[in-house]
Amino acid sequence: MNAAQLYLESIRKQFNNYKSLGDNCFTQLSEEELNLAPAPGSNSIAIIVRHMHGNLLSRFTNFLTEDGEKPWRQRDQEFSEDQPMRPSQLLQLWNEAWTCLFNTLDALQPDDLTKTVTIRTEPHSALDAINRQLAHHASHVGQIILIAKMYKQANWQSLSIPKGESRSFNEKMAQKHG
Repeated sequence: MNAAQLYLESIRKQFNNYKSLGDNCFTQLSEEELNLAPAPGSNSIAIIVRHMHGNLLSRFTNFLTEDGEKPWRQRDQEFSEDQPMRPSQLLQLWNEAWTCLFNTLDALQPDDLTKTVTIRTEPHSALDAINRQLAHHASHVGQIILIAKMYKQANWQSLSIPKGESRSFNEKMAQKHG
């Protein structure tokens, strides 16, 4: 397997990990918590999801042939606080956005990574544009996790290794892979 094919497999895995983290946050939250901004001037989880949806659709629709900032995108409306969402609406946007991304990644060939794509008319290699999106969406998933943890406090169900359980986890991994 060449490095470009390995990269495509790796980047898909990384994006999927972030999607799963978000999925596991949403199951812990009420409709009110999804729509509540944690502080004045901050974004609710619903707003973050709406923004991620707009961004992923814009960037990965016709990824190799059109500018990543589509004329139909209404970025400022993504941040509107007067559009609360039901959990089913949030999940619909969330899944639609990730499906667009994964369909595009699955269609890419290793040689496509060196092609030039534009975002707001600025040229990037396709590889660089994908890395830019991974960083962008990882930061938003991190925001979602932080907000969710703030709301759930002691009722939060860890998405990885719970505090104080690192040694036990490492021992299990060593048994599994050792």
